[in-house]
Parts: sequence; structure tokens; C-alpha cells
Amino acid sequence: QRMVRSDLACSGVMFSIDTETGFRNAVLLTAAYGLGETVVQGAVNPDELLIFKPTLEQGFAPIVSKRLGSKAIRMVYGSEPSGHGATHNEPVPEADRRRFALTDAEALELARWACRIEAHYSARRGQPTPMDIEWAKDGESGELFILQARPETVESRRSASVLRSWHLAPHSAELLCSGRAIGASVSSGRARIIQSPSEIQRFA
Repeated sequence: QRMVRSDLACSGVMFSIDTETGFRNAVLLTAAYGLGETVVQGAVNPDELLIFKPTLEQGFAPIVSKRLGSKAIRMVYGSEPSGHGATHNEPVPEADRRRFALTDAEALELARWACRIEAHYSARRGQPTPMDIEWAKDGESGELFILQARPETVESRRSASVLRSWHLAPHSAELLCSGRAIGASVSSGRARIIQSPSEIQRFA
């Protein structure tokens, strides 16, 4: 089986549904440098693009939003001839971090493929089937590849007739950290600050 040299380029995941809202007329595409393991595991903050499916299928270039990720690390192959333990993470150069891993044309091509994949599986199953798709770019040939596709199983199963809204009550607690939200709910509680792995047992 041919191996895609995404360690020399980039890779990521795309969904033929907006996983934050459940909106089915969008492709949500993420991209980061190197092998896709860092994206799948959530070890890197990838670029994120949202593409509107109806006008994409009409031949337009409807990139609704683009968010530049920090892409601080990338997983690459090592130099060991044996191939054992041959991957490791390395820092991404600042110049690469400040630009998108994919061109707009590449992102739109991947989004078109996502629409075709969704149409294929929807026809096979006889019902709308939003898809969760892994992709990669070969750094030697510059080609894009689909690696895996499977049905998206979270947002696509939620009822479209139910709208949930979450609010956090006002409080005066000190803000300990900030970042990008994952998911669509709210939680609160006591924060446990761990300065080093050796302190984990204190909170077991």
C-alpha cells in the first residue's frame, strides 16, 4: 500500500457537517503540518475552514470562515532505517505557523470530495449520512488523498428540532486559563493546578 508522505506536507480531518452546530450544509475542514496523529489526538491547534456546500456544488468558492491555528508541532518520520519508533514531534518554524497549511484551492477540492463521499454513502444507506473523513497531502508529489471515511456519529444523531442554550452564572473567580472551546456545553467546579506530573497522585 502506498504511504502518503504527509510528514513532508500536511494532513487533517474534515466533516461534511458543522460539528459545533449540526448544520448540514457545511464542510468543516481542519489542517496541520505533518502526520495526522497530532490532529486526531488533539495535540495541535489546527487551521480550520468552514465551506458552504450548496454554492460549492454550483461551482463557487464559498469559504465562509478561516481560522489560523497555531500548529506549534508536527509529527514526522525519524531517520532510523529499522522503522521502529520512527516518528517524533518537532517544532514548526514560525513562518509556517503564520500561514495556512492548505491553499484555498486545495481546501475547496477536499470539500468537493467530502460532498461526493457523503452523497455516495447517503445513497448506499438510503438516508442522509454526514461523514467524518481523514485526508493527507503528499509532500513529494503535492497530491491530496482521502485516507479514511466513516459516518459522523455525534451531531448527525441529535434532534434538529431541539435547541439548547448554555449560560454560566456570573461569578468573581479568577480566570485561570483561556482557549478555544470544545463542544457546546458549560461546566464549573474547583480547579486543580498541577505544576508537574509528580503531583498527579495528590489529586487521585
